Amino acid sequence: MNLPAPDPARTRRGRLMLVALFLLFFGSAAGAGLLRLSGWMPAGLKNHGELLQPPADLREMRPLLADGTPYEWNPASRTWRIAVAPPAGCAADCGHLLAELDKVWRLFGHNADKVEILWLGPLPPGAPALPELRPLRADDTLRAALPRADDPAGIPLYVIDPNGFVILRYPPQADPAGIRTDVARLLKLK
Repeated sequence: MNLPAPDPARTRRGRLMLVALFLLFFGSAAGAGLLRLSGWMPAGLKNHGELLQPPADLREMRPLLADGTPYEWNPASRTWRIAVAPPAGCAADCGHLLAELDKVWRLFGHNADKVEILWLGPLPPGAPALPELRPLRADDTLRAALPRADDPAGIPLYVIDPNGFVILRYPPQADPAGIRTDVARLLKLK
């Protein structure tokens, strides 16, 4: 039996197809590796706040609520906290910030019961009674544990995990939408 001779054009086309598939697979993997090594991350995976390394540990602190009862961290409840440490005598800025944080809290929808806002010190004059707000007594030790709390540019915000670690810091005048995005992403963690 005689086999026909292979067609050189067909063989060349098959080899080119094999090389193209090889380059497509390994080229995209090499491109992804180069992007990863260069430090690039997609915008959807970046925090809006500053990730604190190492996180500040507040677990041993026993802050007191404004009424004098101790505030418990209670990690089993899986409650995330947005902390505010305003300077003494804060009035108009604090009122605006409180309104913005209330709006952020309401946007969590069905997850809103898993977020609390801790306000360190006296509330601004005329502050409404908000269900998510936990006013704490002024505590210099707690304030000192918050990284760069006395920012001359304004009032920084912090995200505290359910265990009592301060993991994110937002600079003064941070966009509340960024805080909402970061905390919403954290709420999805189980």
